[in-house]
Amino acid sequence: MHMSKKKNTENIEQTEAQDALKEAQERVAELEAQVAALESDKADLEDKNLRMMAEFDNYRKRTNKEKLDLMETAGERIFTDMLPLIDDFERARKAYPQSLPEGKEAELQYEALKGGLDLIYQKFLSFLDKQGVHAIETEDADFNTDEHEAVTTFAAGEEKKGKVIDCTQKGYKLGEKVIRFAKVVVGE
Repeated sequence: MHMSKKKNTENIEQTEAQDALKEAQERVAELEAQVAALESDKADLEDKNLRMMAEFDNYRKRTNKEKLDLMETAGERIFTDMLPLIDDFERARKAYPQSLPEGKEAELQYEALKGGLDLIYQKFLSFLDKQGVHAIETEDADFNTDEHEAVTTFAAGEEKKGKVIDCTQKGYKLGEKVIRFAKVVVGE
């Protein structure tokens, strides 16, 4: 009996050891599943983080470009509103009388007025040039819908076909952006 008790105790111990081993294996399997889940979550978070960083970088680049564009054309409306002043100056310069007034004093006043108007006009053009505003070339230019607006066409022969014949209102650019199209007569 003694042997049977010993065997029985050994069986119980063996069963308990097997149960403990089984529990340990189950626990290891659970822990391995948790580790795999955590690694998967970590990979997802790293991917989301990477995407978020790329998205932010794109946002930053886009807003910087928008700010740069805004700074380049911030004064566009002001310059557009100033363009009629240039037109008025040019009309006034064209309207100078060809004959001088009678008398030395009248002649001096006329020359002073003409010189003053020319000086203001040149300073104004210089100011606009410094700000990046410049006239669109129209003299003997090919008609270009990106810069010119045709107000009419005129039969001018084969050599003038598609070319600007006359400019009725100057066009202007701020940098490379057209802020007023040149109104032109085009040959046909």
